[in-house]
Amino acid sequence: MGVVIERDVWEPNPTMYLFIFVSCCLSVFCLPIKSNSGGRSSSVFDHAPPSSFIRFQRRFLLLFSLSSVMEGLWEVFGEYEMAYNGISREQMIVSLCLGYVAALFGGIFLGMLSDLIGQKKVCLLFCSLHLFIAIWKRVTADPSVWLASICLSLASMIFFFNFETGMVVEHDKLGQRQDLMNDMFWLMTFAESASFIGSQVLGNWLIGGNGKRSMLSPSGAVVVLAFIALIHVSRRWKEDPKSTSLKDYHSKFHTYILSDRRIWLLSWAQASVHFSVSVFWILWAPTIVADGREVLLGLIYPCLLGAKMLGSTAFPWFFNGPLLLRTEDCLVYAFVVMGFVMSIVAYDYQEIKVLVMLFSIFHACMGLVLPSFARLRTMYVPNELRGGMMSLSLAPSNALVLFFLVQRGCYLNIENLTMIAAAALGLFSAAGCMYMLKRLGKQPHQNWHKL
Repeated sequence: MGVVIERDVWEPNPTMYLFIFVSCCLSVFCLPIKSNSGGRSSSVFDHAPPSSFIRFQRRFLLLFSLSSVMEGLWEVFGEYEMAYNGISREQMIVSLCLGYVAALFGGIFLGMLSDLIGQKKVCLLFCSLHLFIAIWKRVTADPSVWLASICLSLASMIFFFNFETGMVVEHDKLGQRQDLMNDMFWLMTFAESASFIGSQVLGNWLIGGNGKRSMLSPSGAVVVLAFIALIHVSRRWKEDPKSTSLKDYHSKFHTYILSDRRIWLLSWAQASVHFSVSVFWILWAPTIVADGREVLLGLIYPCLLGAKMLGSTAFPWFFNGPLLLRTEDCLVYAFVVMGFVMSIVAYDYQEIKVLVMLFSIFHACMGLVLPSFARLRTMYVPNELRGGMMSLSLAPSNALVLFFLVQRGCYLNIENLTMIAAAALGLFSAAGCMYMLKRLGKQPHQNWHKL
């Protein structure tokens, strides 16, 4: 007589998707926007930006969404593809370490290069890196995992700083109001998360569940998307030539970035957040499956990104609507909540439902934090130094992640929970940085740009 063993498979409640979707729709539909008359708040549908800005906004969000889908395809299916090609765990760890080494040493110079030669040329480099790796994977039977990790890490660094910098520069060129730029910040976070969900759907459809490498594989899709992005950037992105010399740039960078304590505080907070997010995405799957049950991680992933989308829609409510807060205060509260979430996870809590809820709270806070950071950078960092400052701020984070990867993955000297606890400590330190920045910083609406 055979014995039937029932599989204990955990998956999210479908009502969770409905709740996130309805909440996002309600938050956007009732979105408060500051009016020019009397400072009152009005609905998003009563707000009519100039037609030139609307055209720029649509073109930029299209390009940003295409780039996000390319990033998302590698993020979602990178590990699956390595496992399909027979890459061992040790080789995966080495490739991950090489990626962080490339981001640590090469990423800093890419940000400064963006400031010196222009965001358009660096965006072309971003698309070219994705195109090169995608074609390499299509034509090579045994693609180099190390080369792919290095190129994609450099592309991710460009994705982090170049699009935001290019958007801010173009916005100032058009002479638009500051509140329209703030809207672009949260729309970028919203579009990125939605595009990552779309990349998961696209990748699953292309693979078709059989794992065969056909012309409709994710790498084939990246080839098409990269070509479209290259054509779009080449034809539609108009950029003034840069005239700043390397000597002048170095002098300005030392004066406005390295000699300003407020920039140091902002940079450390950014590094702490980036470190915590990196640790999360490295360890979230092992943490959830720690109790031994089978979990459909592909169903949890869109929940987390949906929570991030919901958090991004909360940004205008805190800065234009009835929940008006100073940016630094909002970030202090968000970092404290995120720190407590990571602390609970570090305590070795293993109930999957609670873990998913905590991870969703973490990402909802991230959806609020990212546009808030962009707003602070607009207040404190000159446009011509923005890319260098953003890339330099990630150097401590990349160094810490590399250190923990070597200690955990290669030498097994620390546990996963130690890395999560370090991420929680970093978030609490980021909250302290924002509190100090508020005491040292400018008034809430004084910045480098016209209002």
